[in-house]
Amino acid sequence: MYILVFFVAHWYLSLLMQTFFLHRYAAHKMFTMSPFWEKFFYTLTFIFQGSSFLSPYAYGVMHRLHHAYADTEEDPHSPSFSSSLMDMMWKTKNYYNNILHREDTIPAKFKKDVPHWAFIERLGDYWFIRIAWGTLYVLFYIQFATAWWMFLLLPIHFLMGPVHGVIINWYAHKYGYTNFKVNDTAKNLLPFDFLMMGESYHNNHHKLGGRANFGVKWHEFDPTYPFILFLNATGIIKLKRNNDLNYMPQ
Repeated sequence: MYILVFFVAHWYLSLLMQTFFLHRYAAHKMFTMSPFWEKFFYTLTFIFQGSSFLSPYAYGVMHRLHHAYADTEEDPHSPSFSSSLMDMMWKTKNYYNNILHREDTIPAKFKKDVPHWAFIERLGDYWFIRIAWGTLYVLFYIQFATAWWMFLLLPIHFLMGPVHGVIINWYAHKYGYTNFKVNDTAKNLLPFDFLMMGESYHNNHHKLGGRANFGVKWHEFDPTYPFILFLNATGIIKLKRNNDLNYMPQ
């Protein structure tokens, strides 16, 4: 039971920071927040993602490129220009590292207003920090695992962020249904997104890129959106009321 609770908690807390902070805030700036709260969520991202911490800066820049060049040769992660899932993941890793270490030639317009906290960015990228997080996961399993097969979950813990990314960047460009005609292969992977907290409504998001609620149809519940509404109501964030946000579900 402890292992299951730990796995589910790590899956959804890590995913929450990826969809709320890295995706909807760092990349799209769907809402604003004060410098204090930005650092607060930076810290939560470091804790919840742990060994697979993803730089909000590098993620934000790379995701903007994905929207600008989706399913073209300039897309950082397109199944259309990758021979396999592993090939796409490897290309994504190299692209990510080039942005993270400022070795890219990406135009400045893609980097405008992307959050950057150098301390956490460096801390989260140190290999000894990643190994330390992984060691904590292993020790937890040694203490509480009741069957050998439970240890097979550890690789997912180690690579939680990339696992979440590949579910959308690979599978949601290959499988699923569409609500909108877009100029790429983005699809809605699940009709009810219990797994990815709204991220699997990828076709909706590619059509309505500034809309904070990724669900559109009546059955497309985006679990992250109520969280955003709560933070907006408490004044922690300020949601931008643009035209896409006024799109009415069908």
